[in-house]
Amino acid sequence: MPSSTLQSDAIVIGAGLAGLVAAAELLEAGKRVTILEQEPEASFGGQAWWSFGGLFLIDSPEQRRMGVKDSLELAREDWYGSAGFDRDDEDAWGRRWADAYLDFAAGEKRAWLHGKGVRWFPVVGWAERGGYTATGHGNSVPRFHITWGTGPGILEPFIRAVRDGAARGLVTLAFRHRVDELVVESGTVVGARGTVLAVDGAGRGEASNRNAAGEFEARAASVIVSSGGIGGNHDLVRQQWPARLGEPPKSMLSGVPAHVDGRMLGITEQAGGRLVNGDRMWHYVEGIDNWAPVWARHGIRILPGPSSIWLDATGKRLPVPLFPGFDTLGTLEHLRTTGHDHSWFVLTQKIIEKEFALSGSEQNPDLTGKDIGLLLQRVRTGAPAPVEAFKEKGADFIVADTLDELLRRMQELTPDVPIDAEQVRREIEARDLQLANQFSKDSQVNALRQARHYLGDKLIRVASPHRILDPKAGPLIAVRLHILTRKSLGGLQTDLSGRVLGADGEPIPGLFAAGEASGFGGGGVHGYRSLEGTFLGGCLFTGRTAGRAAAALA
Repeated sequence: MPSSTLQSDAIVIGAGLAGLVAAAELLEAGKRVTILEQEPEASFGGQAWWSFGGLFLIDSPEQRRMGVKDSLELAREDWYGSAGFDRDDEDAWGRRWADAYLDFAAGEKRAWLHGKGVRWFPVVGWAERGGYTATGHGNSVPRFHITWGTGPGILEPFIRAVRDGAARGLVTLAFRHRVDELVVESGTVVGARGTVLAVDGAGRGEASNRNAAGEFEARAASVIVSSGGIGGNHDLVRQQWPARLGEPPKSMLSGVPAHVDGRMLGITEQAGGRLVNGDRMWHYVEGIDNWAPVWARHGIRILPGPSSIWLDATGKRLPVPLFPGFDTLGTLEHLRTTGHDHSWFVLTQKIIEKEFALSGSEQNPDLTGKDIGLLLQRVRTGAPAPVEAFKEKGADFIVADTLDELLRRMQELTPDVPIDAEQVRREIEARDLQLANQFSKDSQVNALRQARHYLGDKLIRVASPHRILDPKAGPLIAVRLHILTRKSLGGLQTDLSGRVLGADGEPIPGLFAAGEASGFGGGGVHGYRSLEGTFLGGCLFTGRTAGRAAAALA
C-alpha cells in the first residue's frame, strides 16, 4: 500500500473538542500541527457537536441575575462531596486537577470563552440536585449554563482557528488516518504510525468503513492523545463495569457513536501510559430509543424536570432521593438491584410540556440555531417539537386517557416483566392526596415546591404541582427508560501540564493527553460522580493545558 510521512511540531490524535482546543493553543504559539482523525471530515468536532452545550460555571453573571449566590468554597464542597476520592495513588492527580478546574470555572473560564464569542442562555439550569446531606453528592445551587448554539456553539471558535491554520499552511488535517501505534524512541514518544482508511461518504456520527488504503507515519516533538472514551464499545463497558453498580446491563443504548471505542487508550497504554480508574463511568438512566437513529443503538437522554413519578420495571416507586434529575449514578445503582434493564416515568401532558428537554444539539434546534422565534415557543402551550415528535413516533412513549389504559399498555410493551398495577395505582393516588395542602410528607412533592422558589425553574423547568390523575393535566404519559452509555470517568493519568504518566509515576517524554482520554484531567477529575456541565468544560481545560505545554516543548 502507498505510504506517507507527515512532519510537524505537534501531533493531535482526535479531532474532538479537546483536540481542537489543544491545536488552537499550539497555533496561537506559532506551531505547526498535524491532526490525525480516523473518521471522515463530516464528523469534525467529535462528540461535542452532539452535546447540549452545558457548562459548569461558578458565581457567574448569569447566576447572579437569577438570584443564585454561588462561591468557589461552596462549589469545592459540592465537587468533593460528589467525587468521593478514596484512592491515594489513582486519585492523586485527579484531586489536583479538580482544584485547578474549580479555580478555572470560578475564574477565567467564562471570560476566556466570552472573548472567543461564546454566549449563554440567560436561565441557569439545576442539574444533579443531590438530595442528601450538605456533604453528599449534588449541586447546592444551579450551575448548568447552556451555551447559545449548544455544542456547535462551543466548537465554533476552535474549528475556526484550526481551519484558519490550515488555510495558512500550519495545520495538516489528516482525516481517515487511524493510529495503530505510537512511535517511541529511547523512551520518548516522537510520533505515530497507522493506516490510511479508504474514503467514506458517511455522515456525521454514521459508521464508516475500515478498509485500508495506505499507511502513514507522523513525527513531531509532542503527541497529544485526545481520542475520547469507551461509551460506544459496550463489550468494554461491561468488561470494566464496577461491582458496586451491580451486574452490567444486558441491553444498553449508545449516547455516542460506535467509533468512541477506547481503542486509542489501549494503544497509549502499550506505549507506557498508565490507565487508572477504568471502573468509574457515567451512564444515564433516562435513555430513550431514537426514532431517527444516526448510529447503532442510538439513544437520546431525557433531561427531566423533577415532577415525573419514577417507577422500576415492576412498578415500584424509586426511593428518596432518586427523583428525576437528582442523582444519576445513585439511580443507576438502585436500578441494577432490580434485575431489569429498564424503568418508567409516569407523568402528564402538563409535565411533559414544561419539564421534558432532550439532550443534544440536534434535539434543540432553537438553541442550536440561535432562533429567538423558535425559542419563544417553549413558553407557549405544547411541548417543544422534538419532544412531541418522540411522543408521537418514539417506541418508548405511551399516551392514554386513563390510568387503567396506561398500565395495560405498559404491560403490553414489556410483556416479560410483570407490572404490579395495584401498587402503581396506590403510589399515584397516595401521592396525589399530598397536593391537598401546602404541607406534605412526600419528599418529591416538597422538592417540587422548593424548586419553584428558584425563578429559573419556575419560568421554564418545573410544572406547577398538580395531581397526576387530574384530567385537566392529561392525557397521561408513560415513558420506558433505558440505560444510555456516555462517559468514561477514568483514563490516562496526567500531571497538571497534561503530560501522560507512566507506571512509575514519571511523565513519558513527548506524550500528552486531554479530554475524556485523560479522565477529563489526571485520570479522573470527577472521582465517582460528575456535577454535570463538567465534561465539555473538562475538554476545554485539559485541551488548553496540554496545548500550551506541548507548545513549550515543540
